[in-house]
Amino acid sequence: MTLFVFRPVTSREIKPPGSGTKPLSPSDFLDKLMGRTSGYDARIRPNFKGSPVNVTCNIFINSFGSVTETTMDYRVNVFLRQQWNDPRLAYKEYPDDSLDLDPSMLDSIWKPDLFFANEKGANFHEVTTDNKLLRIFQNGNVLYSIRLTLILSCPMDLKNFPMDVQTCTMQLESFGYTMNDLIFQWLDKGPVQVAEDLTMPQFVLKEEKDLGFCTKHYNTGKFTCIEVKFHLQRQMGYYLIQMYIPSLLTVILSWVSFWINMDAAPARVGLGITTVLTMTTQSSGSRASLPKVSYVKAIDIWMAVCLLFVFAALLEYAAVNFVSRQHKEFFRLTRRFRQEQRQRAGQFGGAETRGKNSDVTGSTVSSRNTKQHCSACAQQKLAENQDYFLASYALDSQLSGDGPLSEAAALLSALPPGHSLFEIRRRFIERAKRIDTLSRAIFPLSFLLFNVFYWLTYKVLRIEDLHAIL
Repeated sequence: MTLFVFRPVTSREIKPPGSGTKPLSPSDFLDKLMGRTSGYDARIRPNFKGSPVNVTCNIFINSFGSVTETTMDYRVNVFLRQQWNDPRLAYKEYPDDSLDLDPSMLDSIWKPDLFFANEKGANFHEVTTDNKLLRIFQNGNVLYSIRLTLILSCPMDLKNFPMDVQTCTMQLESFGYTMNDLIFQWLDKGPVQVAEDLTMPQFVLKEEKDLGFCTKHYNTGKFTCIEVKFHLQRQMGYYLIQMYIPSLLTVILSWVSFWINMDAAPARVGLGITTVLTMTTQSSGSRASLPKVSYVKAIDIWMAVCLLFVFAALLEYAAVNFVSRQHKEFFRLTRRFRQEQRQRAGQFGGAETRGKNSDVTGSTVSSRNTKQHCSACAQQKLAENQDYFLASYALDSQLSGDGPLSEAAALLSALPPGHSLFEIRRRFIERAKRIDTLSRAIFPLSFLLFNVFYWLTYKVLRIEDLHAIL
């Protein structure tokens, strides 16, 4: 019986295929491949003085978030992968198709000088070790992968906020090599990949991504640049709960004033001022987390119209109160006119009394007595009307809380319903009530029409689509 003993073969004992020479150790192989004895110089690009190096790039998005409107930037965690061919690194002495090298070897080979043109901040990851990958293939292809966290600039158009779709760009550019030496291009298959469990609190990252070139022309030359555009659609759930619904309820609350008695001035004025102050606070809160832009946003239009509606409801009661009190001004002017008439009648009566002591004829005395009798009747009627006006004014003062009910008010209560004073007062009161009745229908209908126009414009049709059509 024959016993076979198997022993693992180490890399030091691997011989090049078809060769009877002594096998190379990995260290010796790397020294021969890119050491000083090989003549490899990491300071010189591949194909020096020849055709430019084509670097193929692709990215894997591990996380996407922290989109900030005030600073107009976003934060992204990516795996950046670059591939290029360096003929000096091609090998045949080693049997493996590719070699995964330690990140410390990166300083020993040439690498593209890629940077992010719209980058505002970035950092590498070193836990638990440098998150870098270096792989060399037999044909000289090099794969360089690195994990980065980037803060990239994203200029935003907030005209449709919070129903907007933002386009954020990532630009990959060469810093020192012109297009005569280096050219970037996207990988043909899967240039931009996204993690399956990627979620964002306020946005949805659309699947379509625009890939293109953004070649830069500077005074120092023409530099290669590639870009990808991410389309972020904002979710309205937060803004519906925190802004739209509370402001809608505040506007509806201001309409309660139309069903409150017009004589309840403290209740209606207090309700109107409270709703105005509430809308002012909500409007200020909606702008707190946004940059101070010069154009009008969709949320600004909504808040401004809601504030206009609650302020109009307060002004509506001012109009109702003014119209309902007009009959008092009418009574006041009428009373002044009656007093002036009474004074003139008194002066005329005094002149007739002085005429009694003069020596006049019988016919003159008879005429004077007749006039005195008529004057006394006029004064008595004037006094009765004066009492009526005073009584009406006193009654209105009592109803509005201006003063106590006087004896003249009791006089007015004894007047017949068809009296002219009642008719005048009823006419102005009916006008004031009619304003409240009309407001109960006009305010809700106007706000409903505004909502239809607002949501059709910003949510259904969208401003960008309208501009495209026009």
